[in-house]
Amino acid sequence: MELLPHLFRKEFSKITSVICKSFGLEHVEMAEDIASDTFLAAMETWPYNGVPANPTAWLYTVAKNKARNLMAHNDVFRRKLAPELKQQDSSHTGFEIDLSESNIHDSQLQMLFAVCHPSIPAEAQVGLALRILCGFGIDEIATAFLTNRETINKRLLRAKEKMKSENIQLRFPDTTELHGRLDSVLTTLYLLFSEGYYSENNNEVLREDLCWEAMRLTHLLLLGKEMQQPQTYALLSLMCFHASRFKARRDKSGRMIMYDDQDEALWDMELVARGAEFLHRGSTGTHVTKYHLEASIAYWHTTKDSAGKWDNIFQLYNKLLMVQYSPVAALNRTYALSKVKGKEVAIVDAENLNLVDNPFYFTLLGELYDGIDRVKARTNFERALALARTTADKSLIKSRLDRL
Repeated sequence: MELLPHLFRKEFSKITSVICKSFGLEHVEMAEDIASDTFLAAMETWPYNGVPANPTAWLYTVAKNKARNLMAHNDVFRRKLAPELKQQDSSHTGFEIDLSESNIHDSQLQMLFAVCHPSIPAEAQVGLALRILCGFGIDEIATAFLTNRETINKRLLRAKEKMKSENIQLRFPDTTELHGRLDSVLTTLYLLFSEGYYSENNNEVLREDLCWEAMRLTHLLLLGKEMQQPQTYALLSLMCFHASRFKARRDKSGRMIMYDDQDEALWDMELVARGAEFLHRGSTGTHVTKYHLEASIAYWHTTKDSAGKWDNIFQLYNKLLMVQYSPVAALNRTYALSKVKGKEVAIVDAENLNLVDNPFYFTLLGELYDGIDRVKARTNFERALALARTTADKSLIKSRLDRL
């Protein structure tokens, strides 16, 4: 039954979001239960009766029936929701869950804004997005965050309680608060993509499933006209450029391949073209965000070496660090500097960073000293190895040591 996992990823969030829109966000756990029970019914039925001609329609029908049954037999829902629902229909037997395409899109978008509410901590926002909007199980989320299911359960429970206490509603922000709320949503989607792209999981150096889900939700965001902002297009552009090199970033054993060693023939030029289109759409107005700068840097990484490539990347990193400093950006800027002005200049710049708790800092120094001072190169690689957290990082550093 390979179809069911695919449908679960695709339809779980739709069913959950629409039911929450009907019953209220405070009943999100009940909505998740109905969605989960719907797929459980499919698992119990389809192997014996065969897959329905229209599997999605079957799931929607079962979900609607389960929601109706809950309305008919749950005293709490009869007391609390009946007065509101009477306006829709005078009898509960006629109560209907609207799973039309337009309502699904609206419900998912409203859910995206709800889970990214500013009152909810950022890491909980990503966890809620993975659970409610991507259909990830608790164990999958725990793996993504390098923690255990108990921690994730507590984190999500606190976030859901926050939704209730803050009386967060499934609705679109009004014009006055849209910009700030959109920033929170984009930050969550960016973090979700980054969790996959810079995976620290011992077994996987790249979690493509997280990246594709982040891209799907960003595409979904662009279905709303008010969300078709330059920064939204720039973020999706950044994701496309990075995704275009997925196949080239790992070898057959799943180990990371450094940029200079990647096979350019494996780059997906169709995704590069789509990224360029989104970046063009996002190139309006006068406000340049970190997404614009990172997307531009990622674009240059999808081009073959040319006279101005690394100089452009270096200048873009200078601008990015002025917009928002991060150790990763500082290290990447120094690497670009080595390409523009040589390793000796870059070594001075790198040592001024003094990121002594960062394994990537010593890895960069090892690379820069390689070919200049073999002893210093080895010393820095060994320090990087001592600080490395994942099997993939350790394997990569050991390969550099072996090469020396």
